[in-house]
Amino acid sequence: MRAIKQVVLTSAAGFIALSGAQAADLPVKAKAIEYVKVCSPYGAGFYYIPGTDTCVRLGGYLRFDTTLVPSNVTGVGGASNRLSNYYTMRAREALDIDTRTATEYGVVRTFFEGLLQWTTGSYSGTGTGLSGGGTTYSGDGVAGGYLQVYLAFIQFAGFTFGQTQSQFNTPWTEYPANNFELPGSGGGDAVNQFTYTADFGQGITASFSAQDQVVRYTTNIWNVSGATPAGLATGAYGANDIGGSRSPDLVAMLRIDQAWGLFQASVAAHDNHAAYYGATEVTGHPADKWGWAGQLALSIKNLPTGPGDTINLTGVYTNGASRYGFNSYMPTTFARYGSSGVAGSYQSLAVGGLSDSVFVTGAGQELTTTFGFNGGYTHNWDPHWNSSIYGAWAAVRYNSTAKGYICGAFVAGLALSSGVAGCNPDFNFAVVGTRTIWTPVKNLAFTAELAYTMLDQKYASASTVTLPLQPGIAKPGAAYELKDQGAVSVLLRAQRNW
Repeated sequence: MRAIKQVVLTSAAGFIALSGAQAADLPVKAKAIEYVKVCSPYGAGFYYIPGTDTCVRLGGYLRFDTTLVPSNVTGVGGASNRLSNYYTMRAREALDIDTRTATEYGVVRTFFEGLLQWTTGSYSGTGTGLSGGGTTYSGDGVAGGYLQVYLAFIQFAGFTFGQTQSQFNTPWTEYPANNFELPGSGGGDAVNQFTYTADFGQGITASFSAQDQVVRYTTNIWNVSGATPAGLATGAYGANDIGGSRSPDLVAMLRIDQAWGLFQASVAAHDNHAAYYGATEVTGHPADKWGWAGQLALSIKNLPTGPGDTINLTGVYTNGASRYGFNSYMPTTFARYGSSGVAGSYQSLAVGGLSDSVFVTGAGQELTTTFGFNGGYTHNWDPHWNSSIYGAWAAVRYNSTAKGYICGAFVAGLALSSGVAGCNPDFNFAVVGTRTIWTPVKNLAFTAELAYTMLDQKYASASTVTLPLQPGIAKPGAAYELKDQGAVSVLLRAQRNW
């Protein structure tokens, strides 16, 4: 009986093993492979993300710039001495990620652009190694570089949430036909915002926006009572006395975009919120004061001079909202040095300061006015070559009360030779230039650009000031002639879009 049981168990085990072997030999159905599919509804370059109904496009560019004799108007660049760079170089990579998803409410879009770049820095200091002096490097760190989240926003049902170009700006921002920065329009870095855009059809849209004013849309709120000779020498007409944010900037824009070109009107309201008169809150403060900006822009396309030729024009007026006239890439203090023909003067200097408002202790804010324009014309010689000419001019104007505050400090702090009668902190800033681009193959461009920059100050002719020692730019304490300054700059660029 025991022998029979062993035979049965052995036979069963063999049968199970045989059955398993036969099952392993049976074909197994392979898992379906999800191939990346082209997403045509949103244009070239979009693909469906596998397993979803969301489309994505990757893009960006790599750029290399060399600027010869940079026309800086502040700091060591404006010093025009051995601390000033005769060239700067910059390498930048931009990465774009664009997603679109169709929904019952319309398309949901997200967009991101990040920048990685390295830029030549500069040195500041006494220019010598004596008495504990020496120069200090400032700029992108060694093996470091620069990282920026430039654009990051969501669009849904007409709303935009996140960081993108201000609705005040034109599509070309401050670049009507150029690469060098121009005054006379809004622009600059993108800004966080909450926006609604209404589309009326036929290329007509209107946008209403609340946008962040901090840093990129605020210049200076100067307490002139805190002005110092060292600050006045750089164009800082007081202690910067900006308080915390209280209200976003409010922007409205109307745009008509047709085959012939584009027309746009923009307005913005800007709250100037100062801190305190003194070091503590018991010293009091000036009341808030709202400023505003208005802009008109026109683009004319397909001119008789050739296919694709374009004229872009922008004009802007601001009162207490100066960043809408001088974009955020531009400085807010101006001090450029040159030679002098006035006996007893060490060198010449053009100086100026840009602000939203100024005040003195115990008084209210006086709003600063700016106005200006820029424009450019681009001509296409053939599919591979185009050239442009462009220009910009902008003015900064202080009212009589503000001039009284500033001149009181300026005459006393820097011993202006012409006295109060020769003091005028108003100034103009202008740029003219030309650019040529060669595109040998699609998405690869080489650029050469030439520009002349003029800083036109309004202090009395042949006036002199006595400046303190400025170790950061190696300028001695001496008498300097106040005089207009100009400079020529050249930009060479290579850029590959992808």
